[in-house]
Amino acid sequence: MTRLLVALSVLACVASAEEPPAPTAIEEAGLRQLRTVRRVFVDRLIGGETAAQMRDILISSLVGAKLFILTENQERADAVLRGASEDLVFTDVHTSSDSLNAHANFGAGASSSRARAPYGGMGVGQSDSEHSAERRHEAIAAVRLVTKDGDVIWSTTQESLGARFRGASADVADKITAQLKEDFERARKLR
Repeated sequence: MTRLLVALSVLACVASAEEPPAPTAIEEAGLRQLRTVRRVFVDRLIGGETAAQMRDILISSLVGAKLFILTENQERADAVLRGASEDLVFTDVHTSSDSLNAHANFGAGASSSRARAPYGGMGVGQSDSEHSAERRHEAIAAVRLVTKDGDVIWSTTQESLGARFRGASADVADKITAQLKEDFERARKLR
């Protein structure tokens, strides 16, 4: 009987505990914190050799957006932009080959010198081969905005195969900035 009472009291405590916040409440809390950010430090991005270049391109794009003051002094920042990036240049190779062949031969022989031996033959053939190599450029970055307390208040992942008039890294940086601007505007509209 005592075990039953303990089990019931545990269940009552669990039932009375607060439910976790709804996803929209969590998103709104992150947007409210985003609205308070004034100064941002862009940390070194992890990744391949081109991560440092991506950081510089991203800083340039963020400066152009005029959302925050960007600082090189991490201690003065309200939030830090961290993440990873990769910029790859590779060759995409495609090879295909088609072939069609048919052969036929006929023959006959004779044992005497007066007889003739008929012979025949036939041949059909076709072969197509194609080889192409295309140089491709692809960039990807995953970044997050982190408060001094260590809370992630915003994040995005963007990728690009390059844009019409700019490279893949610049396109990814512009996509990140555009997403941040869009979310910052959503934050401003919250009550």
